[in-house]
Amino acid sequence: MDEPSIYLELQDEIAAALLAEDLALALKPGDLIMLSGDLGAGKTTIARGLIRASNDDLTLEVPSPTFTLVQEYPPNKPLGTITHIDLYRLEEAEEVEQLGISEALDTGIALVEWPERAEEFLPQGGLNISITHLDAHSRSVQISGNSAILERVERSLAIRRFLDTNWQENATRRYLLGDASSRTYETVSIGLDRRILMNSPSMADGPVIRDGKPYSQIAHLAEDVRPFVAIAQLLRQEGFQTPEIFARDMEAGFLLISHLGNEGVLDQHGLPDQDKYVAAVETLAKLHAIKWPDRVKMKDGIDHRIPAYDQVAMMIETDLLIQWYLPRVNGKPADDATQRQFDEIWKNLTSRLEIFDKTLTLRDFHSPNILWLKENSGTDRVGLIDFQDAVIGPCAYDFASLAQDARVTVSPELEQVLIDTYLTARANNNPQFDSAGFLESYAIISAQRATKLLGIFVRLDQRDNKPAYLAHLPRLKTYLRKCLEHPALTELKQWYCDNTDVLTSGSD
Repeated sequence: MDEPSIYLELQDEIAAALLAEDLALALKPGDLIMLSGDLGAGKTTIARGLIRASNDDLTLEVPSPTFTLVQEYPPNKPLGTITHIDLYRLEEAEEVEQLGISEALDTGIALVEWPERAEEFLPQGGLNISITHLDAHSRSVQISGNSAILERVERSLAIRRFLDTNWQENATRRYLLGDASSRTYETVSIGLDRRILMNSPSMADGPVIRDGKPYSQIAHLAEDVRPFVAIAQLLRQEGFQTPEIFARDMEAGFLLISHLGNEGVLDQHGLPDQDKYVAAVETLAKLHAIKWPDRVKMKDGIDHRIPAYDQVAMMIETDLLIQWYLPRVNGKPADDATQRQFDEIWKNLTSRLEIFDKTLTLRDFHSPNILWLKENSGTDRVGLIDFQDAVIGPCAYDFASLAQDARVTVSPELEQVLIDTYLTARANNNPQFDSAGFLESYAIISAQRATKLLGIFVRLDQRDNKPAYLAHLPRLKTYLRKCLEHPALTELKQWYCDNTDVLTSGSD
């Protein structure tokens, strides 16, 4: 049986450059790309275009490594180090083992021209790109090999078709960022017109862990782009600054949305900018003063029900600490008694949250997801870009996401300014606002967030090979120690003292 392949016809060098961009957006560290074809077929053209696109530099000098055999390029996101190799002048096939291809794949990707000269000595599991002349300008391309890489290439090519159909042909695509999920974002542009492409494939159900449901359903995590579209519509109707959605393919998981800019809420040193954080808190107070529906009827008639951030969802999240963080620090799983005590404490705390105010809760209201629109005024300066996991939950949740930002240290002094700002804004809108109740719910939900994030960040390291998140653990522990000083959390503090390193480890 023939192996699965993608067949393309490139009419000119522009088409070749676009394919190189599409490949750059599909690859990941560890990928081996083998380019074959006759002299002048365009192997180096594809490799050069891919390297330039991944570095976002169309003028980058990319010489052919015909004589040097190996040319290495500094690390970039998301591909890491790119190693460009040409085997045309290789004298003996065995010599390829001295070129360090396996080592190159540990830190990035490798592009190999003329792989047929040492095929039996190359690492297995790569992607093959075979280029054939059709005439002086056009080429036929066959892409085959590793099924996982091939699937990513197919999706990247589908994004290109989506852009061609819903915007303009030949848009420039550049990697913007990825997050802890499978979502990725690109900056796409035609001249000076820049937009954002959200690539959010439907989430495959994980293993059933409770009541016949996977984790994502229990925790009410978005499984496709519909929640993003619905919440964006809802927020924009109330005057909040969210991206405009220009085009969408709900089934494929592609959205073309407006580019709100690159300025965030951190200062030039990467620390919280107090004025911007205050404006963000004022935005939350404005959002929390609105009575939100729990259903959104989208413009195409599809209904989205905003789930309740209930006790079951909160506790499946806190349980991540038991599953991932505790074995990491103690060297063994928690015993049944420890688990039962932990569950009972959180059952009581999450029940306590039921008496406090609830609102639309975005769930990712922190520095990476807030943009600063300086051309606007007031709360319109705060751009919201991440809300697909929105639920109806405690008012304190999004406040805690910002005031105890997991990715950047918020000083106790700034935290107090934010608390005072929020309480004043809520009381001005509603003289009956329960400030003491809010502070208690803030302590509980802050502890809940820190607890689950300790588990999530260890899981990202151990399961998903994303160790960068471990750098945030000391900060989370510092926040958690502060939360545990609230009288409502005395029992949880004792549990942490008995079972973890949180109360004994140093601050960040």
